[in-house]
Amino acid sequence: MVASVNGAELMRFVEMISRERGIEKSEVVAAIEQAMIVALRKRVENPDTLTVVVDPNNGQITAQEIDLEGVTHDVQLSDMGRIAAQTFKQIFVQKNREAERDNIYEKYIGLRRDIRSGTIQRMEGPNYVVNLGDSEAFFPRKEQVPTESYNVGERVRGLILDVRKQGQKVKIILSRTHPEFVKKLFELEVPEVAERIIEIKAIVREPGYRSKVAVASYDPKVDAVGACVGVRGSRIKGIIDELNNEKIDIIRWNESAEVLITNALKPARVDSITLDYDNRRARVVVPDDQLSLSIGKRGQNVRLAARLCKWDLDIVTVTQEQDWRKRTLEKFRAIPGVDELLCEALFNSGFDSFGDILAAGPEALLKVPGISIDSAAQIIQYVMEHPEPPEQIADMVHADGAQRRPDNTFVEPGHEVYEGEEEEEAAAAAAAAAKSSAPAGPVDPFARAAEYAAQAPKHEVDERGRPKL
Repeated sequence: MVASVNGAELMRFVEMISRERGIEKSEVVAAIEQAMIVALRKRVENPDTLTVVVDPNNGQITAQEIDLEGVTHDVQLSDMGRIAAQTFKQIFVQKNREAERDNIYEKYIGLRRDIRSGTIQRMEGPNYVVNLGDSEAFFPRKEQVPTESYNVGERVRGLILDVRKQGQKVKIILSRTHPEFVKKLFELEVPEVAERIIEIKAIVREPGYRSKVAVASYDPKVDAVGACVGVRGSRIKGIIDELNNEKIDIIRWNESAEVLITNALKPARVDSITLDYDNRRARVVVPDDQLSLSIGKRGQNVRLAARLCKWDLDIVTVTQEQDWRKRTLEKFRAIPGVDELLCEALFNSGFDSFGDILAAGPEALLKVPGISIDSAAQIIQYVMEHPEPPEQIADMVHADGAQRRPDNTFVEPGHEVYEGEEEEEAAAAAAAAAKSSAPAGPVDPFARAAEYAAQAPKHEVDERGRPKL
């Protein structure tokens, strides 16, 4: 039976809801149908067979049910009653909110890790709420640069770090501290980066103070560093202004760990580098007058370089290195049968303590020039009888940079692992696996609201639809 509803008015209402809330008309019509089914369940004989159809052309509503004998009946909608009308309103509003939430979520999940700007709307303790136009973003304290502060009404640009559903709302997390924020700024300011002619291989930051950006060019005619800086610094200036004068070091990427470490420590000069691949540790020797420059203000330069290269760095001066070498060679001279040339040969072969000699064994010793089987046996016998700890370099500057995975392998340079992202990837993989194992089928965005409403406690009503006391 066609209900006595003004179809034109209903369709105008659908049009208004669709326009104001950004919901498709078909979703609003589906919400009306689902809410009507929930509202009429208590007024029909067989609620499982109840169907409601809204004609999208003229707005007329048709409701039908199949009774227990299999006969189809029209359902009269004109005398729904107050309780049914209230139920319809509640379910309709809830479904439209869920549809609005789903639409905002689908929009911003596609903008994840993009830059968006908004206006500071209000403060919630140390956090800000930013108005993005069609939704609100949460700007937490830990994602704010320590040297920056904002007032209500000011505009702010940030990276959409995360988007997740939270109840009836969508929580959008904004960040200005994430290294990806700097990368997106380079894509906006440097066309070669956006066109993938230049690739940003790695970015490390101490937000508000200093960043290091490693770049590589895939076109031999394009200088990666020069293109990012621009003519007289025109390109990098826009990025520095957006970051409120945060210092940015642009370095040239290299697959060689030794060259990459040398570049990462610039503007300091490096005298020599010794690499320990097993422990991902490098000893960097710098001239005495370059020590403070290599360390940087508050140790920023060496810390950022270590994190960029994914190596633990030990910074020593030439004087410290020479003193350590001298004391180590004096120990080697005490070994019977080892002369000055053999001491130098042992040291230059990588042995810097008795423990190294003992751990390496005779096979490694025989590869040292000037050592025979007899002298190797004599050296091993002596170091076993006179165990000596390795000489320590005094006042060595250390910076942690090597990242070790749970499987005890190291993260390679250029493969950034940020806090929480490993858990996100694992959760996404688990969700994908669960989704692939689940049976495929259409998903009704309003089904959950209908289920909750159907499970609500039932109240007896009189013939006029009022609850019985």
